[in-house]
Amino acid sequence: MRRLVLILALLAAAPLAALQPDEVLDDPALEERAREISSGLRCMVCRNEAIDESNAPLARDMRLMVRERLVAGDTDEEVVQYIVDRYGEYALLNPRATGANWILWLAGPGMLLIGGGIAALYLRSRARAKAVADDDLSPEEAARLRTLLEE
Repeated sequence: MRRLVLILALLAAAPLAALQPDEVLDDPALEERAREISSGLRCMVCRNEAIDESNAPLARDMRLMVRERLVAGDTDEEVVQYIVDRYGEYALLNPRATGANWILWLAGPGMLLIGGGIAALYLRSRARAKAVADDDLSPEEAARLRTLLEE
């Protein structure tokens, strides 16, 4: 039982260890901006994890770059653009809905609508189809059915 509690405590504390004390800026306003920007940037090593939550060396470098750009006087948008210019659009956890990304943003809902349309057409054609009744059997088929049921 103690081991389970210890393991759960260590797992819960793991994301807290990502940001090192030497990375924290002295200015609380700049640090808050850095945290906000970092929460929207993807760790290139860990994939779907923000750089604030990652212990990877590259994530640390990215956190330091964000803080350096803020200390240099860049706006939040300029800092994000600097990271995107350096690492590409993939560095954003929430990609921008511009240019070729529109295809990705619209593909999911588009496929859902197309699939729903196909399903509706299929169900509609099934409802219109003539149901086959038992009395539509020819006399030979009825006799064959009777012999099969008697066996």
